[in-house]
Amino acid sequence: MFKALADPTRRSLLDRLHQRNGQTLGELCSQLAMARQSGTQHLSVLEAANLISTVWRGREKLHYLNPVPLHDIQDRWIGKFERPRLRALSSLKQRAEEHDMAGRPEYVYVTYIHSTPEEVWHALTDADMTATYWGHSNVSDWQPGSRWEHQRTDGSGIADVVGTVVATDPPRRLVMTFDPPGEPPAGSSTVTFEIEPYHDIVRVTVIHENLADDDAYRAVSAGWPAVLANLKSLLETGHVLPQPPWEMHAGPRAAQMAPNNSR
Repeated sequence: MFKALADPTRRSLLDRLHQRNGQTLGELCSQLAMARQSGTQHLSVLEAANLISTVWRGREKLHYLNPVPLHDIQDRWIGKFERPRLRALSSLKQRAEEHDMAGRPEYVYVTYIHSTPEEVWHALTDADMTATYWGHSNVSDWQPGSRWEHQRTDGSGIADVVGTVVATDPPRRLVMTFDPPGEPPAGSSTVTFEIEPYHDIVRVTVIHENLADDDAYRAVSAGWPAVLANLKSLLETGHVLPQPPWEMHAGPRAAQMAPNNSR
């Protein structure tokens, strides 16, 4: 990662994605003094370091900044020295720099898991397994057009998230709407799981589109990395993490569950 960041051209590419996420190769190279082939090589280095992720939209390949490794660097090398003040400044900076991504995926997260596509698919769609690493059971027959529910595991039957299965292509792709109960269909957000073999491991991409507002964006930015970290641990070691990762983000989780607590 440090090697990828050492080159000023690659840092400039990350700056351009920070200014406007979801750009094509041509857009990224248009204001840099480089040929497309050179741009491709630099982007490959950044992708190998997991600093960017890519999503195909039709014939266009869009590039997205992945902030998680950068956050890890900050946490390891900077945050422990000035954690309270830097956390406050980081929150202020994020609010100041958020921008509209109309027509583009609103949140993209990529992780790599030592598993198979079939095992990852089973883990995403099996009620018992989701209860183990997610803290909720994903319940559905997973047929296009069917309802799915994100049910609590306390026996109450309360679903904190519901939706409709939009498309399935086992074990490669799952698309579903993702909203609180009672959300009008026109306002539904959509989650896409893309599961791809990557040499001897699996690349999992989560794309969460049409989020309602900034609060929803912040909630999924905390939630998806936590859920996938626990999934990765379960599939690779047979055990979930010793502490549920979402406990680090108790505020967004409590806000998600609060509307249903009176049921």
